Amino acid sequence: MGKRKKRHKPVEEEAPPPVEAAPRDPDTAELKPPAAGEDEQGGREGGGGALVETPEAAVVRLTEELDSQKDRYLRLAAEFDNFRKRMVRERTEARARAQADLAANLLESLDDLSRVAALDPAQSSMEDVVAGVGLVERKLLRELQNQGLQRIGNAGEQFDPNDHEAVATAPAPAEEQENQVAAVLQVGYRLGSMLLRPARVQVFVAPPTGGEPEA
Repeated sequence: MGKRKKRHKPVEEEAPPPVEAAPRDPDTAELKPPAAGEDEQGGREGGGGALVETPEAAVVRLTEELDSQKDRYLRLAAEFDNFRKRMVRERTEARARAQADLAANLLESLDDLSRVAALDPAQSSMEDVVAGVGLVERKLLRELQNQGLQRIGNAGEQFDPNDHEAVATAPAPAEEQENQVAAVLQVGYRLGSMLLRPARVQVFVAPPTGGEPEA
């Protein structure tokens, strides 16, 4: 009889030791997407979580804000236009009142001038006419000076191109008189800080050297 073959028992593989699961870090834990009907806060719509504005609601809100800003702009524009019109009207009225006051103050001088003009040359002397005209001139000038009018131009004062207009020159009799007003040909006037008309004057200049002074 042949020899019996020995049977080898299968070697049982040892199962690897169980791997313990690492503790889960809540900071690195995988976030699960919110379920349907939940917001990102984990709450349900209409619950305690934040509400998400729909595009239609945003359009309605922005349209209302735009209408409100437009209405505010229109009100401000209307108020400014009324203010501008009121200022123009007040300036016009103030100018008219000032002109009326000036005219009223000149009426008496105008009456005096009318009386002088009505003098009968056959019964009035030249002295009376001159005296009457001089009286009217002084009264008229006084009323205008009360309104701020100033006369410009006096012989002997220093020439000032801001107030004087040199229309003629004359040789200076002395060196210290150079650039002074020799004569006033037409009086100038200033009202407050506004120059109405410069004085037209003759100015002393240095005589030409090497020759006789010009007459």
